[in-house]
Order: sequence, then C-alpha cells, then structure tokens
Amino acid sequence: MSSPGEFYNSLPPITKAYGTLCLLATVLSQLGLVAPIHIAFIPELVIKQFQVWRLFTNLFFLGGFSINFGIRLLMIARYGVQLEKGPFERRTADFLWMMIFGSLTLSLLSAIPFFWTPFLGVSLVFMLLYLWSREFPNANISLYGLVTLKAFYLPWAMLALDVIFGSKIMPDLLGIIAGHLYYFLTVLHPLATGKNYLKTPKWVNKVVARWRIGAPVAAVRQAGGVGAGGPGAGGGVGGGGAYSSARAPPESSNTAFRGRSYRLTD
Repeated sequence: MSSPGEFYNSLPPITKAYGTLCLLATVLSQLGLVAPIHIAFIPELVIKQFQVWRLFTNLFFLGGFSINFGIRLLMIARYGVQLEKGPFERRTADFLWMMIFGSLTLSLLSAIPFFWTPFLGVSLVFMLLYLWSREFPNANISLYGLVTLKAFYLPWAMLALDVIFGSKIMPDLLGIIAGHLYYFLTVLHPLATGKNYLKTPKWVNKVVARWRIGAPVAAVRQAGGVGAGGPGAGGGVGGGGAYSSARAPPESSNTAFRGRSYRLTD
C-alpha cells in the first residue's frame, strides 16, 4: 500500500493542482483567514467594482469541512484522475482546456440571475463526473453500498441524493449542463459532422509546454479520433486541438450590494 505522499505524487498534474487548491481554500476559510464572501462569484462586484478575482476564486471553494466536502474531494481524486490518466493521457493541454472551458461556461451561466450560484466548485466537480460517466458509461458503480447502477446514470443519482439530503440542485445541474455542452462540441457534433469547433487553443499548448506540465514528451500530432479534431477510431472526450501537449457547508453569511441581497451557502 502506498503512503499518502506517494499517492499524492502519483496524481496527474491538473487534477492534483485543482484538488490541492480546493483543499487550501477550505482550510483558509475554516481558519478564518479568508471569508467566503470575499471569494464568491457576485457579478455586480465583478463588473462594477472590477473584482475580477471572483471569477476564479469561487471555482476552488467546495464548502466547509463536512461529509459533502469530503465526497467532492474524493470525486476529484477518482473521476478527475481517471479522466486525466485515461482519455486525456498525454493530452495535458486538452484536459486543461476542458477545465478552462468548463469554468467559463459555468461563469456565464451563473451570471444569469436564475442560475446564479456564488460558488461553482461543486459545479466543476460535477462536470468532471458527467464527462467520466459518458466516457465509461457501462462501468458498474455501487452507490454507498445500497444499489449498483451503470456509470451513465451516476450524475443523476448523485444529483437526486444531494436534493434528498437538502443540498441545492442548481450547482449540480450547472455542472451537468456544462459537461454535456463540452461532450456535445467535442464528441457528438464532430461524429455527426466531422467538424470540431472546440479545438484546444495554441496558447494553452504553449503554456503546458513552457511550464513542462504533464508527461515529459515532445508535442505530438494526434492520430485520428474525435480528440484529434474529427471522428475516427478510438474517439473520446476531449476534443482538443490538432496538437496534444507534451508534456456541512460553510457557515451561511449574508451580504447586500446595491439593494440586492445575497445569501451564500454551500
């Protein structure tokens, strides 16, 4: 059995970085060093007061230390890792672009008052879960040892359980919407038309190569497959670019801004 340090070091880079930042955000919040209200996504403050950090910081907050927080962190460690080590293996830039696209999509959706969610970390985790379920739809999953179901239905089962246990439905639902949009643009649409409109930008590949993130091999041309920008043998999620890089919720708080009241809960 590997030690915790060995397990941590074995994690793929993007998933490891995201999980670490999520844990750090909760630790800082629990220690009182960072108040959740200061990192929440509040569109009015982003636009009118240029508090642009809120576009990023809210994505790393999964709530205070609780069973729900532990489950979300385990979901990152399992489903995020399996995606990055499986369909996205040696495609670190594509995986990073998937996370960026998901974050942008969630922020745009949350800017709509009906969908507004102050913390989108849970939504981003649910997006990973949804993409994993589409990539491994026939895997058998035991849900808390009570029932066994196909992985394809896992996001919906988790959503139903969250609602039953009193969590809000919107964060989970936003994650499913973002995940399906990415899957449609990188898998379903290319398979139907042969065109991929969501290729990984060159600047993402350059960032990954510049900082030597991921597998230490030179950038390689993807051979076939949907991930290479068109349908073909071995296609899967991650319609990246033509090139793959080498390499119990926090305590509720209330605040009001310009007459609009916000209640920040997990």
